[in-house]
Amino acid sequence: MEYTLDIYSKGPEQLLSSLALNCKARRLEKGYSRSRLSKLTGVPAPTIEHFEMTGKISLESFCKLAIEFGYFEEIAALLSKSKYTTGSELEIINKNKNRKKGR
Repeated sequence: MEYTLDIYSKGPEQLLSSLALNCKARRLEKGYSRSRLSKLTGVPAPTIEHFEMTGKISLESFCKLAIEFGYFEEIAALLSKSKYTTGSELEIINKNKNRKKGR
């Protein structure tokens, strides 16, 4: 039941769908019902069902699910490294490292 995200279709809908399908796959691998996962994480079972069906969930609830499945380090590392494609982008990133309060 793995869903592989096509690197050429990077819309948010595809990403959300991929996350939802992979989360459902992890739940089923562990043999958890939605009710059991709800009790373990504090995320209501209807929220889990809605996520699996639509791909929509709050970031907090998603993190609770990801942590339950053992992905704390991966979630914590998300966006921790800057990505750039050109030298000028790297210069901008380096200049902005000392910015304060979004200025």
